[in-house]
Amino acid sequence: MAEIIEITDFGEPALDVYARLSEGQLLNRHEPDQGMFIAESPKVIERALDAGCVPVSILLEKKHIEGEGRDIIRRCGDIPVYTAEFDVLTQLTGFKLTRGMLCAMRRPERKTVSQVCAGANRIAVLENVVNPTNVGAIFRSAAALSMDGILLTQESSNPLYRRSIRVSMGTVFQIPWAFLGKEDWLGDLHDMGFTTVAMALREDSVSIASLRLRQKEKIAIVLGTEGDGLAPKTIAGCDYTVQIPMAHGVDSLNVAAASAVAFWELGNRR
Repeated sequence: MAEIIEITDFGEPALDVYARLSEGQLLNRHEPDQGMFIAESPKVIERALDAGCVPVSILLEKKHIEGEGRDIIRRCGDIPVYTAEFDVLTQLTGFKLTRGMLCAMRRPERKTVSQVCAGANRIAVLENVVNPTNVGAIFRSAAALSMDGILLTQESSNPLYRRSIRVSMGTVFQIPWAFLGKEDWLGDLHDMGFTTVAMALREDSVSIASLRLRQKEKIAIVLGTEGDGLAPKTIAGCDYTVQIPMAHGVDSLNVAAASAVAFWELGNRR
C-alpha cells in the first residue's frame, strides 16, 4: 500500500526529482540504469504504466488521492505519494501541474534500431529535431496516424523529456523509438528494405500525393531540424524528395505540422 506523505518541507531531498533536477540530471548519462523521467497528468501516467514503466514516487493534489489519482496509486503499489494543496505544489515545482499529478519513473531500457524496424512498414526519422515540443507533437501524430516507429539522430531531443511526454499525451510510450548510432543510418534503412523519403523544399520533389509512393511496401519518412531542415547529404542519399504544396506565399510548415501531413498521406492507411 502506498505511503501518503503531506509535504511540510520544500527542501526534502525526495522532492528534488520534481523541483530541482534538470532534464540532464534526470537522464543520468553516467548511470542510465538510474535515470528517471517525469510523467504528468493521469492519462500520461496510465500510458507509461501500461508500457511497463516502473514508478518511483507520486506528487499530487490532495483532492486527487480519492479522485483521478486513486486507481493510479493502487496500480503503483508500495511507493511514496507526496501531496499538498494546488497552490503549495505550484510553489514547489514552479509551474501549475497538468491535472494535478506527477509521477517519477525509471527510464525503460532503450530499444535498438533493429527492434523498432522489425515488422515495421512505416517509420519516421527525425534528423536533429531539437525542440521537445516538436518531438512530442510528432509522436502524437505518429500514434494517431498509424506509424510503426520513430528513429532519432543523436542530436535530437530525448522523447522522455517532460515537455515531450506532456505534448505527446503519453504516446512516447506507445510508439517504439530508438536513437540512431551510426552515421550511415540511411544505408542501414535501405538494407532493411525501406524506401527513404526526404521532406524538403526542392524543385525536383515528388508530390506527397504520389500514388507510387503510397504503394511502396516500406517507407521511412525523414524529417529535418526546425531551422535548416535536412542536411544536403541526407537529401542526396534518400530515394525520393517530397514537398507539401503551399499556398498564400507560405514556404513551409513547422516540422511537427509537416509530419502530420506526411503521416496522413504516406502512413498505414488502408
